Amino acid sequence: MSYSKLTLANLQHEFGLTLTETVGLFATAPPVEPPELLSMILTDNVPLAIAIGTEKARSELIVMPILVALRKHFHNQISLFSGVEFNVDGDRNLTGVCDFLLSRSPQQLLIQSPVVALVEAKNDNLKSGLAQCLAEMVAAQVFNARQDTGINTIYGAVTTGTAWQFLQLQGQQASIDLDEYSLKTLDQIFGILVGFLAG
Repeated sequence: MSYSKLTLANLQHEFGLTLTETVGLFATAPPVEPPELLSMILTDNVPLAIAIGTEKARSELIVMPILVALRKHFHNQISLFSGVEFNVDGDRNLTGVCDFLLSRSPQQLLIQSPVVALVEAKNDNLKSGLAQCLAEMVAAQVFNARQDTGINTIYGAVTTGTAWQFLQLQGQQASIDLDEYSLKTLDQIFGILVGFLAG
């Protein structure tokens, strides 16, 4: 079983997670103005991604430029991985490919802890990606614990490119923010992502 096969019920049962649905969990994150170049890129890319209509197009044309800009915001001192295997614990079904993974390590050739955020891209709707993203967050928690990083909070995002929803995992407490953030408020999305990595 891989991340994509796990359900929220599986995660509660197998990992003892407590799920909390919260409105406005990240509402107080200060907005961060994205780079002008990113805004220019998205002006062209968003209509194209929507016209193509596939998850791959949305990932490549919308999500990746945002995450690359995020890495530049941190002067390339964070690492960004796309479509990588993140096999943490096969016995507990914590295996599979992550759409996007962010680490506070500047090392780009291999995944180093601490892994702090995972972004799962979905073409159809955000709810369909929540369990997969949370499973990847549990794997990141296990991965970090093995390295004794002291990182207590893992963050996640599920996105269609144009809509974003955010999650948080602390210990066995998983919080899902029921607010959806539109790409029209890119400064809010960018601010939340910056907050994830600023620690």
